[in-house]
Amino acid sequence: MLNENLDRKGFEGLGIVPALLKCIERLGFVEPTPIQVMSIPVATSGEDVVGIAQTGSGKTLAFSIPMIQSIVATKKVGLILLPTRELAVQVEETLRKLVGVYGLKTALVIGGAGMGSQAKLLRARPNIIVATPGRLIDHVDQKHISLSNVGMLVLDEADRMLDMGFAPQLKKILSFIPVDRQTMLFSATMPNEIATIAEKYMKKPLRIEVARPGTTVDTIDQEIFIVKKEAKMDLLEDLLDKYHNASVLIFSRTKHGAKKIATHLRRLGHTADELHSNRSQNQRQHALKGFTNGKYRILVATDIAARGIDVDHLELVINFDLPTLVEDYTHRIGRTGRAGRSGTAISFATHDEKGDIAQIQQLINKTLPIKSPCGKDLEPIEIASGRLKTSLSGASRGGKGKSGGRSNGGNNGGGQRSFRRRR
Repeated sequence: MLNENLDRKGFEGLGIVPALLKCIERLGFVEPTPIQVMSIPVATSGEDVVGIAQTGSGKTLAFSIPMIQSIVATKKVGLILLPTRELAVQVEETLRKLVGVYGLKTALVIGGAGMGSQAKLLRARPNIIVATPGRLIDHVDQKHISLSNVGMLVLDEADRMLDMGFAPQLKKILSFIPVDRQTMLFSATMPNEIATIAEKYMKKPLRIEVARPGTTVDTIDQEIFIVKKEAKMDLLEDLLDKYHNASVLIFSRTKHGAKKIATHLRRLGHTADELHSNRSQNQRQHALKGFTNGKYRILVATDIAARGIDVDHLELVINFDLPTLVEDYTHRIGRTGRAGRSGTAISFATHDEKGDIAQIQQLINKTLPIKSPCGKDLEPIEIASGRLKTSLSGASRGGKGKSGGRSNGGNNGGGQRSFRRRR
């Protein structure tokens, strides 16, 4: 059955009702991705799902379609939890395009926006709530909303939520929701903490894995430049000249660094904006919208954007700094090469970060081209052996890492044997 589904053209035969099939067609979705092919039939039949899939794999549609059908059938509430405001905004935008055919209402509940306007939306009894954990708890505590009628829960980017220290909030929210519900959990990796959540809070979930954790799509060309820290800006200018027509997403390890890079590029005449936690929600939305519609050719961001940007035809990702967490490498570069399109990912590393490159190569199981700033090919770096580290060693030199980091390394934690598994 699995092979038959994967070979199927179009969304027909996945358990999707005709009204949603027409809506999907109008939105321009032609062929389902593997995670959609494998998840939608299981979820529309009412089963719990743990989906392991790389970034850019189409997970939003994979959980949105079953949720909408469940809500229409049961008249209960759908709840989607996400780690960042940006990701929540994009998921809610996609949902609004789908729910219109049924006249369903959505509510976006995130930090950085007014509590009053959100409370008004919640009191209007939305059919689907899209939220970040902290802000949702604020509304529950102030009795703006009860979660007692939640019939379907989605935890998206679950590993990222744990990285950001949301474990206590997730536990509290789960205590508010009825045990008799359907749950879908999506994650790029499967650490022990995710397995524990699945075992404790889900009903015999089917584990669906469409790519090995850390896998990067084949449509992304990757290369690394070994460069002195003080020469990074000059190399960046050269690359922006080389890719002069490309839309570019640049990642900085720190918000101070992101601001510095964006300011420098604007002085050079580039259209650029910045996205980091020092900016207000309105500023962050303005930056994302401007980058999406082409007002800004360049967006400079911290890892707050690694899983929250979905831009058509994003051609180039530049890691000005290597990420703090090794797994964030795949999430960063996964902003390009989406939906079968080609893309390029270029990373800057200093000489003392060669060990970090070895760790990244171990994660993606691939030896990457290494170059000097002038473009000369250098000797390749061997893939690291042994246990994959959670944090890259260079993180301690680049500022503070994320709060709530994982207590253990490795992509494949215990607890997997308790899942029914489908590849």
